[in-house]
Amino acid sequence: MKTRWLALAALTAAIAAGALSASAASATDPVTLDSGFVTDDAGVLTTADEQAVEERLQTLSENSSADLFVVLVDDFTSPSDSIEWADTVAENNNLGPEQYLLAIAVDGRSYYISAAAEGPLSDGKLDDVEQKIQQLASQEDYAGAIVLAADEIQGDGGAGALRVTLIVVAVIALALVVWLVIALVRRSRRNAEIRRRGAMPETPDPNDPFSTLTDEQVQTQAGTALVQADDAITSSREELGFAVAQFGEAATVEFSGAVETAKAKMSEAFDLKQKLDDEIEDTVHDRRAWHIRIIELCDEIDDVLDENTEAFDALRKLEQNAPQELERVRAERASLDAVLATAEPSLRALAATFDASALVTVADNPVQARERTALADRSIEAAAHAIAAGRTGEAAFAIRTAEQSIAQATQLVQAITTLGTELADIDAQAQALIAELQGDIATAQQLPDTGGAISSVAAATAQQLQQAQTALTGAQRSPHRVLEALTAANAQIDAAIAQGAQAAERARRTQQMLEQTLSQAGSEIRAAREYIETRRGTVGSTARTRLSQADASLTQALNLRPSDPEAALAEAGRALDLARQATASAQSDVASMNPSRYENDGWGGGSVFGGGSSSGGSGLGGDILGGIIGGLLSGGGGGRSSRSSGWRSSGGGGFRSSGFGGGGGRSSGRSGRSGGRRF
Repeated sequence: MKTRWLALAALTAAIAAGALSASAASATDPVTLDSGFVTDDAGVLTTADEQAVEERLQTLSENSSADLFVVLVDDFTSPSDSIEWADTVAENNNLGPEQYLLAIAVDGRSYYISAAAEGPLSDGKLDDVEQKIQQLASQEDYAGAIVLAADEIQGDGGAGALRVTLIVVAVIALALVVWLVIALVRRSRRNAEIRRRGAMPETPDPNDPFSTLTDEQVQTQAGTALVQADDAITSSREELGFAVAQFGEAATVEFSGAVETAKAKMSEAFDLKQKLDDEIEDTVHDRRAWHIRIIELCDEIDDVLDENTEAFDALRKLEQNAPQELERVRAERASLDAVLATAEPSLRALAATFDASALVTVADNPVQARERTALADRSIEAAAHAIAAGRTGEAAFAIRTAEQSIAQATQLVQAITTLGTELADIDAQAQALIAELQGDIATAQQLPDTGGAISSVAAATAQQLQQAQTALTGAQRSPHRVLEALTAANAQIDAAIAQGAQAAERARRTQQMLEQTLSQAGSEIRAAREYIETRRGTVGSTARTRLSQADASLTQALNLRPSDPEAALAEAGRALDLARQATASAQSDVASMNPSRYENDGWGGGSVFGGGSSSGGSGLGGDILGGIIGGLLSGGGGGRSSRSSGWRSSGGGGFRSSGFGGGGGRSSGRSGRSGGRRF
């Protein structure tokens, strides 16, 4: 029994001795640091790791105002608190304020950075360093943890060149990465938007109202417009039937043509819709273009029908007050006699002074005015009969025809007087230009003329002056032709004078020529317009186009006059040429008409309004029954219907941190700050 108790006691003592031996083997008291930056008493760093860490800490010392010493042990003892242990080692090894000690207990799984209170790194920065190396320490990557601690300390610990370089490089790299990410995101979004919009232009065109609409929106508008246009044509056909019954076929010829035009456009729109709906695959660009064309066709249909509808609305308003309107037109007709009485004498006076070519636009105005007056008389009489018979619609059309006929007759007579005034002005301008050219000849003769070119031009100009003076003093003169010849002579001698004159003088003369050409162009345009407007039923599109272009060129010349007289002069000359072309084309159209058309103009014998045939003319039926209705049906309208991310900051999880032990103040001045981590 005694032997067994002795054996049991011996075994217990052996176990206790073994436990104490094991505990003593892993515990480490404060140590003396090695000569380098790293003291690895735990033996966890390989030779390569230790060399790499030493080099990094040496770099930190050279490029920063702080040094970092590292000690790795199994566990902290005497004291066991990481803060007290690390501060004790730092004090015992005489570390200064700029020298920090990272103490790591490998088996104890804790660490702490000891720092002096007056050191260059703040407590917050040291806490941040401890937190950042925690993960590497928990993975037993002690070399990585030490290098990371050095990187963090160097980033905040001084003004070394490496620190500045690394910061600049990092900022540039970050900016490039951000730019690349933004560019990729933008490209991705742009491509997605392009796919969503189909053939819609990426950049809106201010001249294209459809450029801001997606393919789907354009398709929707096209379908809606197609239905509305088809309904409008149906309504217009019904309206046409009512108008024929109310006003007669003569008043509805234009409207009938408009409905047929609208139906043709509608057919084109339906053809496009059929192409869009058939089984043949179409490109997105074709589909968008066809939908837009459908919308445009429907808008054109709307415009055509609106113009005619508004004309008949006006006639209906006139119909409501037909008796009163008839009396008003009779009063206007009575006052026309005094105007007509001046037509023949005014034209004879002009013919005694000016050449027939200068009066070609008004030569038949008295005859035309009398014919318009006769038509007005027949229309007034027809309106009175229609009112008496209760046919107010027919009366309204007759009253409007009489009204327009009186207006045209007045305009024809006034054109004679206006032309006479303008010819007198041109005559005066030619006389003034003669005086100016005489001065130009004298000036040119005084200029240097080594090659004789200036004297030759001066002699030719003198000859032209003599011819112009002769042409302006006799009867049957043509101021337009004289002024044109003088203007050409002026251009020639101005070119000669420009060889020795100053730029300012050339500019003045150019301006003067411009004013003369503008005046002449304005006169030609006005005369051509008067001629075309009073014969618009027989004048075709060519004359109207030339007149429109002449007007546009004259406007452009007026706009350029203040800033670029030379360009303005070119535009004014173009306007003058176009106006003459318009007059010539209009005269050709009138001459090609059958003079006997007035005899069957719809108001003569056998017609609804009665009356005899006209004694002559140049297409009155076309001028009135076509032109009047054209005037009635002008206007109209109808508009084109058209139809952030945030940064998410995530708080990282991570390892818990804890302080170990008291950590009271230190007489040596080490901070004794609250810190330390477990890993």
